[in-house]
Amino acid sequence: MSEQHEDDKLVGADRVLAVLIDLAGHPQGVTLDEIAHRLQSSKPTVHRALSALRRAHLADQVSRGVYALGDEFIRLAFRHHAAKPDAIRIEPALQKLAQQYGETAHYAVLAGTEVVYRAKVDPPVGSVRLTSEVGGRNPAHRTAVGKMLLSRELKSEAELVEWLRGQPLEARTPKSITTVPALWAELEATRDRGYAIDDQENEIGLNCVAVLADLGTPEVGAVSVSALAFRLPLEKLIDEVPTIRAIIAETQAISSA
Repeated sequence: MSEQHEDDKLVGADRVLAVLIDLAGHPQGVTLDEIAHRLQSSKPTVHRALSALRRAHLADQVSRGVYALGDEFIRLAFRHHAAKPDAIRIEPALQKLAQQYGETAHYAVLAGTEVVYRAKVDPPVGSVRLTSEVGGRNPAHRTAVGKMLLSRELKSEAELVEWLRGQPLEARTPKSITTVPALWAELEATRDRGYAIDDQENEIGLNCVAVLADLGTPEVGAVSVSALAFRLPLEKLIDEVPTIRAIIAETQAISSA
């Protein structure tokens, strides 16, 4: 395969971003050969992208032929996250929820057909921790936070179809919702009861409830408590919705005082 053809696949900023994303998946460092193999690009092509990232201090050469994300990239990422007012304001509520239930609490917003997690607090030491991460994403239709936010945004089944833009509702577990009518019915039920559920739809053995969390920022988010089904069955988790709402309201009041 010629280098010219490869450059047609990943050119300019796209090539640099592809290398940056690949570096992010290897905190201990990765070789130029490995990056080139994964991106199906020649070593000179990848080396040029790495050189651009190094000039911007977004990548470092940590040893001979081994590269990693630079400290400047990490500094920028943390500064950006720390400046988000919603993540800062919701953190005390997530901490209290995680402590009270011994489960993971998330705060997320909509991003297209997905949700992106803006904040997360794991349970105390010794409890099971989820693989979700701040900045991570999941399809909105398979998550409690996503369905909570969609129930607020979409007013009709026709709007739901337009929102999907022809994308299929992909299943991850046998319980995942995969049809528009079924999803719309769930969104209507969510709107009526004021909370959303994920009944092992995104991961077997894990269920969630979510409620809205309007922090006075341009984006309205949702807070969820994600619990292992054998430890906190969905029915019991639903019984806790009033307490979850009260904890969020209490910490919001303190943070805005």
